[in-house]
Amino acid sequence: METKYKRVLVKLSGEALSGAQGHGIDFDTAAEVCRNIVTCLECGAQIAIVCGAGNFWRGRQGSDMDPVKADQMGMLATNMNAIALSELFRSVGAEAKVLSAVAMPQVCETYTKDLADKYLNEGKIVIFGGGTGCPFFTTDTAAALRAIEIGADIAMIAKNIDGVYDKDPNKYDDAKKFDQITYSEILARKLGVIDLTAASLCMEKNLPV
Repeated sequence: METKYKRVLVKLSGEALSGAQGHGIDFDTAAEVCRNIVTCLECGAQIAIVCGAGNFWRGRQGSDMDPVKADQMGMLATNMNAIALSELFRSVGAEAKVLSAVAMPQVCETYTKDLADKYLNEGKIVIFGGGTGCPFFTTDTAAALRAIEIGADIAMIAKNIDGVYDKDPNKYDDAKKFDQITYSEILARKLGVIDLTAASLCMEKNLPV
């Protein structure tokens, strides 16, 4: 089967790995996610992944916490998810490499574009951990940044809703779903489907999501 997109960046929220329990890693749920991704790999797509961390650490949960320290905790949590995913991919017969924006040489390799390109061209799944490596940027922005850096054809964002709405469908029964929407509309409406920094970056570089 020929793929529509050659190189794909997938953003997996932490919640996508936590299953019904809503926290931590549900390994049955996460393994099913990995099997679906491997199906795309077997069709010829090159797959890179950015992990979120909401299953371990959601925002600045300590009201008195230094926001930089809180974001650093989130970066470490994304690496926990990345390492778990790499092991799950191994268990279903695929090789995955973890590249972290935060240097952790005893644990995984440090991200560079060239290293990511090398592994993707070798047919390996590349998992980006550590967010952007800087505080105040979400993993949505990390996904947009990495997708642009590696020349991805598209970024696919795995959330716990089935599309883009004008307001939260989990809270409002009359929420309207969009079949298509421009980045300008997302920014003008301040929709929360991806953060505004990520939307601006994708719009500037014409990256479809």
